Amino acid sequence: MTKSSELNERSQQLLKTLVERYIHDGQPVGSRVLSKDSDLKLSPATIRNVMADLEDLGLIHSPHTSAGRVPTVNGYRFFVDTLLTVKPLHEQELDRLHQGLDKRKNDDLLGMASKLLSETTQMAGVVTLPRKELVCLRHIEFLPLSNTRVLVIFVTNEHEVHNRVIHTSKKFSATELQQAANYLTSMYAGKSLASVRAEVLKEMQEDQQRMNQSMLDAVSMAQLAFNKDENKEEDYVLSGQTNLMDFAELSDMDRLKSLFDAFSQKRGIIHLLDKCLAADGVQIYIGEESGYRAFDHCSLVTSSYTVNDEVVGVLGVIGPTRMAYERIIPFVDVTAKLLGAALNTK
Repeated sequence: MTKSSELNERSQQLLKTLVERYIHDGQPVGSRVLSKDSDLKLSPATIRNVMADLEDLGLIHSPHTSAGRVPTVNGYRFFVDTLLTVKPLHEQELDRLHQGLDKRKNDDLLGMASKLLSETTQMAGVVTLPRKELVCLRHIEFLPLSNTRVLVIFVTNEHEVHNRVIHTSKKFSATELQQAANYLTSMYAGKSLASVRAEVLKEMQEDQQRMNQSMLDAVSMAQLAFNKDENKEEDYVLSGQTNLMDFAELSDMDRLKSLFDAFSQKRGIIHLLDKCLAADGVQIYIGEESGYRAFDHCSLVTSSYTVNDEVVGVLGVIGPTRMAYERIIPFVDVTAKLLGAALNTK
């Protein structure tokens, strides 16, 4: 039997009111407070009985010696799945998202999306970088530095500019570097970085007989530029993590240390966000549902974003389980759609 079939309309209404009160006030909610709610029209005694039933079902619990009750993870889950009414964004909020994610005005769309999620929700905003196998090379340039050092500048998905320094086996002139860049752009523009990496490796291993020295030099530089192990990039962009210190339930030093360690180590968060790549629409992980101990007192609201109809990454908001889900969900949903539209290369 599901919990929704066990709860009558009165019990559901009381649970909804209790969760909303706790999200708003951050204090355990007692029967006296609930009895003053004009929509319930229930006596304190009746409310106490209903709350006892909700506690038996594992939807609320009493923290320490408090007379009030707070939602459990199961209570939040029931609230989100069954009782939540999502509020549409205000026009000025939509305008702010549109302006921030206008690629004509902003080169760092991923960073801006993370920042907007953080600033609009006053929590932490996270955006994973597009998966490398779906990032397309558009243009490449080589600029000579001192000795055998060369600056590589390449553009992906029409507007994202990357740069890195490589060390070549010999010194090249600016003309030679320009020729190499022209050759590589003509050969690989429009292909994903993963396929460029694979084709460069194949060329180095199999086709050296048909290549002149300048072509060999170009392919050798491309191998250095796109070497997977040497060029580890950030896996995600995170903004506003210090906002989490403002929530009493996360301000415990041990919890904060665990959270910030998780942010710096990244592996667990990336694994969690990768789970969202295969899912459609907004996904919500509440407390221990994430399977990630550092997030036991947090909720994560995510949505994948697409480029050219391919799911390439995930963005979301990290905050306390006591978050205003009705506001956070549309912010995440709309931001994902706008980011995908701005990154679209068609």
